[in-house]
Amino acid sequence: MGTVNTQSPARRVSARLGALKESATLAVDAKAKALKAAGRPVIGFGAGEPDFATPDHIVEAAIKAASVPANHRYSPAKGQPALRQAIAEKTLADSGVEVDPNNVLVTNGGKQAVYQAFAALVDEGDEVILPAPYWTTYPEAIRLAGGVPVEVFAGADQEYKVTVEQLEAARTERTKVLLFCSPSNPTGALYSKEQVREIGEWALEHGIWVITDEIYEHLIYDGLENSYLLHEVPELANLTLVLNGVAKTYAMTGWRVGWMYGPADIIKAATNLQSHLTSNVANVSQAAALQALTGDQSSVTEFREAFDRRRKLIVAELRKVNGFEVPTPQGAFYVYPSVENVLGREIAGRVPTTSAELAEIILEEAEVAVVPGEAFGPSGYVRMSYAMSDDDILEGVGRIQKLLNN
Repeated sequence: MGTVNTQSPARRVSARLGALKESATLAVDAKAKALKAAGRPVIGFGAGEPDFATPDHIVEAAIKAASVPANHRYSPAKGQPALRQAIAEKTLADSGVEVDPNNVLVTNGGKQAVYQAFAALVDEGDEVILPAPYWTTYPEAIRLAGGVPVEVFAGADQEYKVTVEQLEAARTERTKVLLFCSPSNPTGALYSKEQVREIGEWALEHGIWVITDEIYEHLIYDGLENSYLLHEVPELANLTLVLNGVAKTYAMTGWRVGWMYGPADIIKAATNLQSHLTSNVANVSQAAALQALTGDQSSVTEFREAFDRRRKLIVAELRKVNGFEVPTPQGAFYVYPSVENVLGREIAGRVPTTSAELAEIILEEAEVAVVPGEAFGPSGYVRMSYAMSDDDILEGVGRIQKLLNN
């Protein structure tokens, strides 16, 4: 007879991984796609990725690279030297921040950069101040590193931007890191130059590390410009890790190329981790990213103009929904309406009390997928990506109008 396994299910999976939550945005996108595959005419506002094809010249560079035998082999875990040099040059041109290519680490997408940044800085019990609403991966990566996320919430009345006073109120003797993301996922909020400088000076004063995510740096509207933390407060360079990648700017989410840069000791530690975790990023993808950064940039403008048009359209249409409060996003490709005034109302015979319940009703009754605010912090909000066609925006929001305005 075989040995009976008496271990309980709780012990089969480690406590650390067992506590992880599924990515809510990917879950909503998967559910929408499953319903569409089953023949339902679902319109999904969940996915956080451009709907454009990667520009041809980038794809062609990848095809060419695939035929080079050297790209069939391992390459440096830190990234190809030519790509790290291009990242340093791009950083200087865009932000005015000078970076040593030796202090750049190329990662498998922005998510790996996020994970490795927290892994390199955070010890068990360290507190990480996390402005909310936040991207769903941030708190999970903090917990995986043994850290404690400390949420600081800014609602629609603050245009979803936290103040230094709020950050100071959250600071304790265990605070080690502040996560900063502007333009923001999920809200599209953009911090002004003055706000960025004030937050940077506060972090410097208290010796707090900053992990700043700049992945949406080129998706900014209304004639505004991005403000870079290390440009505004260069003295913070020894306490800052900068995260970025090609995914959003160049419609390259599936190519999985991101990067991080910062102080040499932290980058060395993160590189050591990556050498054991994944080794190098796929060489063909690195060749594509190199072409993206150094080749024709006209697609960057084209994508931004398309997103801007869609942004104006979706905001105008959402403001016609009874009970929705819709701040105007100034960056990224998300809109984050407050739906608190909709909760407690009867909708199709049901009364939602949370934004998760409302999202479920909208999906089932209107066949429209939105991501509830619970995925990003407090309930009472929904995130909707406008990385989709104008027609789908009109149809999808039109269905929500029809459902909620009756």
